[in-house]
Amino acid sequence: MQKTGKDYMVFPLDFSSVKEAKSYVRLLDGHVGMFKIGLELFIDQGPCVVSMVRELSDAKIFLDLKLHDICATVKRAMGRVASLGVDLVTVHCASAKMLEMAVEGGRGKTGVLGVTLLTDNDSTTVEAGGFKEKFVKDPNELVLVRARMAQGAGCAGVVCSGREVALIKSSISRDFLAVTPGIRPEWSLLENDDQKRVTTPAQAVKQGSDLIVIGRPIRDAADPAGAAQRVVREIDAALGR
Repeated sequence: MQKTGKDYMVFPLDFSSVKEAKSYVRLLDGHVGMFKIGLELFIDQGPCVVSMVRELSDAKIFLDLKLHDICATVKRAMGRVASLGVDLVTVHCASAKMLEMAVEGGRGKTGVLGVTLLTDNDSTTVEAGGFKEKFVKDPNELVLVRARMAQGAGCAGVVCSGREVALIKSSISRDFLAVTPGIRPEWSLLENDDQKRVTTPAQAVKQGSDLIVIGRPIRDAADPAGAAQRVVREIDAALGR
């Protein structure tokens, strides 16, 4: 079945209270294809927040925990995540073995997304991390190395900037999921954004993004559902629909 603009949309429940999260799930149910539960809300509420989203919406669930620990711990944690019935969970691309154990722990129930390079990172951050000069000059190269590591480990895909999607799709596989945060519609771009590698929805889907994470422009709108629909129209237009 052909994807619609809504199917690309992931709304992050980046809230400090379950009351706020619940209100946005109700507002956006039917307008987005997936809800992302981040670290802050999950630490505050635990697995019950997953149940809350499932009860209020038919949208898919993306648990953004960015796991990073010794392999055995990550495998066991993924086993618990899989039992929650979420669709996707994030794991840092720190080592191939850790990613392999995450995939094994997911037992085919929950897809693993490798986190390549956080969207608030740039060349300065890469240099400060002690990476080789070639990665400092071109962080895209680091993203590609980590994406290949994730694919080799059996991950469903990666989280990456929209600017790196085309490279990943052409170098790895069109079927390898590319999930893109740091998305800002043209009408919402800020001069001093905390995301360093931002992309518009139209740019991201044209490059091959499978899922785009859009938070602030929808969350802060006077009419969140209307803002979501505006983004959906932008995606559909970019896809020629």
